[in-house]
Amino acid sequence: MGSILQRKLAFSLLFLITVVFSCCKVNSKCEFKAIFNFGDSNSDTGGFWAAFPAQSGPWGMTYFKKPAGRASDGRLIIDFLAESLGMPFLSPYLQSIGSDFRHGTNFATLASTALLPKTSLFVSGISPFSLAIQLNQMKHFKVKVDESHSSGPPGLPILPSNDVFRKSLYTFYIGQNDFTSNLASIGVDGVKQDIPQVIGQIAGTIKEIYGIGGRTFLVLNLAPVGCYPAILTGYNHTVSDLDKFGCLIPVNKAVEYYNALLKKSLSDTRTELKNATIIYLDTHKILLDLFQHPKSYGLKHGIKACCGYGGHPYNFDQKLFCGNSKLIGNASMTAKACRDPHNYVSWDGIHTTEAANHRISMAILNGSISDPPFTLSYLCPS
Repeated sequence: MGSILQRKLAFSLLFLITVVFSCCKVNSKCEFKAIFNFGDSNSDTGGFWAAFPAQSGPWGMTYFKKPAGRASDGRLIIDFLAESLGMPFLSPYLQSIGSDFRHGTNFATLASTALLPKTSLFVSGISPFSLAIQLNQMKHFKVKVDESHSSGPPGLPILPSNDVFRKSLYTFYIGQNDFTSNLASIGVDGVKQDIPQVIGQIAGTIKEIYGIGGRTFLVLNLAPVGCYPAILTGYNHTVSDLDKFGCLIPVNKAVEYYNALLKKSLSDTRTELKNATIIYLDTHKILLDLFQHPKSYGLKHGIKACCGYGGHPYNFDQKLFCGNSKLIGNASMTAKACRDPHNYVSWDGIHTTEAANHRISMAILNGSISDPPFTLSYLCPS
């Protein structure tokens, strides 16, 4: 009786192993080998702070329990995407210590723009690492990978294989700083004049990456920045400019104009690059819904920042950013973080919380905000 039971158990175990290995073999065909990300602080995993080390708490408090080079309390959308593909978090291209580039790298840095800055570097808080610079970094990275595999012995263990570039996901989350950096000074109409150039730069970058082997591209559109506390407190407006949710109507209409042009440009680029997969991700749609109906997503606060100073309704002051201290009147004041960032959409008035990023990521992964309408699993390279 015991031997029969043992045989049944052995057969069951063998069957289970066969199923598991068969499953994994099939799924392995659908795995991207790497992610290469281009962007600004919305997807920077530490590039800016690697170049200019200074970040302190309360950044990273939710997930990392310490500052981790991210403009949030925790994980970003790019972190969730990497996790969903079974990859580690992306190492910043600018981080020289402890980086592992076998699964790609992150060229994004805080305050980056799609267009080259019109003024001197760092004027108005703009980073020197524009999209054109990030593209050049990508090209340099590819040259180094190719060289490491053509010089005899295998390349350094921190570098990917040289066939990785056709089997990677290229993600873009950039354009917000082009839109917002001059908004207060030149207004909505002035900002709109540059939008075609911004979008042209993004489309042109996709074409150049296609030329060096890239085939699958995800492009996140512009967020409803008219709901951001930083814009609500920094852009001159009247009560009539606000919608019933407290967001700036003229600013968000300009955002819609931007996103419509971006979607059209990506469609045209898709037609031009016949065997490329170019996906427009309408993250604006779900983020706007998060701001308008936070309770529908299990959150409590929409346009109020978690980390800031200034009280109701925005908890944001243009002169005192998250984590900083300043003498106001006769007292030293600090922009402190709330104790429950999981209840907020806005982390610091400029960036989103991990809670919001997670919900946006879920929408990306299930394909509900993709155009063409594909889930991420359908975008696997052959």
